[in-house]
Amino acid sequence: MEEIRSSESPPETHSPGTGAANPAVGSSKKGETSMASRMKKDCLAFLVSVQEGFEYVKAFFVGQAKKMTAKSEEEAARADLQASKMQAEAADAAEDVKTRLSKSA
Repeated sequence: MEEIRSSESPPETHSPGTGAANPAVGSSKKGETSMASRMKKDCLAFLVSVQEGFEYVKAFFVGQAKKMTAKSEEEAARADLQASKMQAEAADAAEDVKTRLSKSA
């Protein structure tokens, strides 16, 4: 029994890792590329969303600070409109970037 276990194993008919013998290896490179591209696009979209959130927060605090320092209701109304405008611009910019990202890939 010991002699059988210690004997050499039969030679392999194909080498592992070649595209012809293992079709999954040949197609995995393309899959990895598209997966990496997709992950990159998703990460960029996430970063754009985070940046949009920061712009919203900035607009909120700028608007609140201007409202608190306003000397009249007219200035307070202007501050409120400016904050709304800043938020709309942040949303538009984020939407434009996400549209460009979706068209590029």
